[in-house]
Amino acid sequence: MNFSELKEKLADRTSRKLEAWFLYRNSDSDDVKKRAKRNVYIASGLGVLIAVAAGAVLFAMSCAFSDVTSVDGDDVVYVRIKPGMNSSQIGQLLEKQGVIDSQAKFWLAVKLNNADSRFQAGVFELQRNMKTGDALSVLINGRSVAVRVTVPEGLNVRQVAKLFAEQGLADEKEFLAEARHFAPYDYIKDVPEADYRIEGFLFPDTYDFANDATPRDIMQRMADEFDRRLTQDMRRQAEERQLSIYELVTLASLVEKEARYSEDRPVIAQVFFKRLAINMPLQTDTTLQYLREEVKEDLSIEDTKMESPYNTYLHYGLPPGPIASPGMASIEAVLKPSDTDYLYFVADRSGHNHYGYTYDEHLGLVEQVR
Repeated sequence: MNFSELKEKLADRTSRKLEAWFLYRNSDSDDVKKRAKRNVYIASGLGVLIAVAAGAVLFAMSCAFSDVTSVDGDDVVYVRIKPGMNSSQIGQLLEKQGVIDSQAKFWLAVKLNNADSRFQAGVFELQRNMKTGDALSVLINGRSVAVRVTVPEGLNVRQVAKLFAEQGLADEKEFLAEARHFAPYDYIKDVPEADYRIEGFLFPDTYDFANDATPRDIMQRMADEFDRRLTQDMRRQAEERQLSIYELVTLASLVEKEARYSEDRPVIAQVFFKRLAINMPLQTDTTLQYLREEVKEDLSIEDTKMESPYNTYLHYGLPPGPIASPGMASIEAVLKPSDTDYLYFVADRSGHNHYGYTYDEHLGLVEQVR
């Protein structure tokens, strides 16, 4: 008998034994029938127990500590663990940011590994969809990290606060509370109408922040960068244009929000200067958008009647303060505007601006590009 025949014979014998174990004929005795039914129940129960045991083993494996202390890859999530946070709060934070799939599982993993008192405060680099045990291991055995944050041009304070909160570096409400009165340099005016005194002076750039940086630390670093970038020559040019630094930044913030392309910045700056010179309202939609929680693509006539000192349709001159943090290109555009006589401009759907000399010409451009 060869191996193949032997295998078939064993399989046939096993099959017949299983049939005898679980099956019965109507002609069989009651004892045989009861035994077969009992065997089915036993096998079913064993199957359930095996499945539960296997699930428990897999769960324990996912919760067990690993040797992971850092992560690699692009799908990085920065998580800030504050002093005094407990395992439930940390698990909730991790689940909210997509690091783990269950805060309950994380809590149980902490208990199984006796890790309640082993958490460190700081900012940790994690990834989305991690195993619970791996995430716990990084928080317990890994090192907190410095966080690199890129702040784009044109964000207002509310948007900057949200950005740092998303990066795990600051609490959004704490950041905004600090921003209301923070003014590390004398040229940052205290204007009652402005919600945030530091508005406009958080210089947009890429920064590396220590994991324990406070909102004040962050704002101080960004304000220091603005002060460093504003050279003595630029300050002199502002004086020649009879602009204070505060007015320079305010005007540059309008240019930043109106111009998507670099070639438009100096032209728009000149339009604003021209309107100020002839005592014409600046009439820039950007100051109305600043008053809104969300940007509205097309403002209405009714929107231009909104009562606010930031409404440059109703009020002459500059708004009370900056409406965003301008980049260096917008600041330089205000210091060196184009030599033009345009009085009007309108952006098309791609963001390119079109310029006119008269209101009638402007209306024609609006009809053409919108």
